[in-house]
Amino acid sequence: MDIRILGAHNNETTGSSLVTFIIDGTLAVEAGGLTSHLTIQEQQKIDAVIVTHQHLDHIRDIPAIALNLCRLGASLDIYSTAGVGEVIRDHMLNTVVYPEFQNIPQNKPTLVFLEIEPYGLQWIDGHSILPVPVNHSGESVGYQICDKKGKVVFYTGDTGPGLAECWRHVNPQLLIIEVTFTNACEEFAKKTGHLTAHLLEQELISFREMKNYLPQVLAIHMDTVVEPTIRAELAAVSADLNVPITVAQENMRLTI
Repeated sequence: MDIRILGAHNNETTGSSLVTFIIDGTLAVEAGGLTSHLTIQEQQKIDAVIVTHQHLDHIRDIPAIALNLCRLGASLDIYSTAGVGEVIRDHMLNTVVYPEFQNIPQNKPTLVFLEIEPYGLQWIDGHSILPVPVNHSGESVGYQICDKKGKVVFYTGDTGPGLAECWRHVNPQLLIIEVTFTNACEEFAKKTGHLTAHLLEQELISFREMKNYLPQVLAIHMDTVVEPTIRAELAAVSADLNVPITVAQENMRLTI
């Protein structure tokens, strides 16, 4: 399984982009930073986008890629829970903010919205996808993604602590998990449904107690303003638990 990180942060600067990654060149996970890192030819290769929740940094580029594909007569499947799809259509693709690409062109809409159900296993673009609820706003889910060779990734999307039930349903070789704030902001992280390095450590301990192993960890969705501090705090967690923790970066490529 090939993973290409397009965006690795929760904010955008000249050196950072909103969270998005591509699996095996054709399956996009999130759409916060989808179009700015891909050529038109690469965008045409994307068959499907799976979205964890409705916050702007995870859905922003859906209208942008729709515009590009519409001009080319191509289409794209968007997978999400029912409520998330409704938010995207009602608040972005509503003729006020942007055209209703889910309805145009009439005979072959550019965007096809498809609903997923929590714990409903299905095949999307040649990959087995299991949506699992996480501790964030609305209908937020993470995704366990498995290829035909048995390589398994679990991506939490945005989540706060309390993932014990989530861990019961996943068995990843690579865990892609958000760490948005520094340890000093732990109470705010809990309130807003996010993690710090310290909260991540607690969740990894819970995972190990339940599963008797720890996967490789890729931390993502950091705030660039405090990233140096978060990196140092993650290094301490890595040493404490004796588990490799990598910090996601734009244009990073991984193979599992």
